[in-house]
Amino acid sequence: MKPQPTCIDFTVAIPTYNGERRLPEVLDKLLKQINAEHIAWEVIVIDNNSTDQTKKVVEEYQKNWPLSHTLRYCFEPQKGLCFARKRAVEEAKGKFVGFIDDDNLPAPDWVEQAYAFGMERDRVGAYGSKIKGEFEVTPPKNFERIAPLLALTDRGTQPCIYEPNKKILPPGAGLVVRKQAWMENVPTNLLLGPKGNDKTIQRGEDLEAVLYIQKAGWELWYNPKMYVDHRIPRERLEKDYLLKLCRNTGLARYHTRMLSVKPFQRPLALLIYLLNDVRKIIVHLLKYNAAIRDDLVVACEMQLYLGCLVSPFYIWNKYGQK
Repeated sequence: MKPQPTCIDFTVAIPTYNGERRLPEVLDKLLKQINAEHIAWEVIVIDNNSTDQTKKVVEEYQKNWPLSHTLRYCFEPQKGLCFARKRAVEEAKGKFVGFIDDDNLPAPDWVEQAYAFGMERDRVGAYGSKIKGEFEVTPPKNFERIAPLLALTDRGTQPCIYEPNKKILPPGAGLVVRKQAWMENVPTNLLLGPKGNDKTIQRGEDLEAVLYIQKAGWELWYNPKMYVDHRIPRERLEKDYLLKLCRNTGLARYHTRMLSVKPFQRPLALLIYLLNDVRKIIVHLLKYNAAIRDDLVVACEMQLYLGCLVSPFYIWNKYGQK
């Protein structure tokens, strides 16, 4: 095997917490990447303060890892995905950094497709994968309506740009960022995400980072040729988890909404968003009525709308931000 080149084109970053059982399958998928011989790439496992044998698993893989693309281990003591991803970008040697969570299984040509897409577009700051779910149990009826909240994304077979005015963004799983765009525009300390032992809001941290990149003028894209399977365990489809997920996503919405609004426009934007959130809640109540108690997806949508409605007051009270 040829030695690792000095100049790296692409970094695959795997943030993980207690991932000793999940990591091997992800690393095996990366060992089997095809058509990547012409790419100088590396893999970094970001251990987000694990208490299991994550480090030992990585060390075992390092013993027989190809010299053509190194496998590195990095320990990040601050718990939280936002801290792990920030550390990954700082440690990455690649021009592009692709995030693969420890429950994401990339297609055999994911690295090839990810690198090629970025190299073809000078103004792309971040771009997302096509993500399909692998479910341990059958999802609830009409699950596709809330599937994007679990990072499941299918926007068709053609690449498309995320237009700023449409307020739709790629999830952090399977996301590739241009390191320059991140380092120059994403703040060191993001508002959303866990703060110490408080994990009330940790749903908007992906969107917050990507919004800063978009706000700086970089393009955001969807690339269907980057295919990822997302393992969804039983517990993530349970009622309590889904209701909390939707509510917390809503509670983060005020901050992510205001990031793309100029300060002098925020009072009017706030009023418009509040009225629209109230409208959505009323329409939902009229349309579904008693089904809100019995239909899990309908109940989840209501929690999302309610979270959005109270999010300004929640953010002001929690962080003192207006």
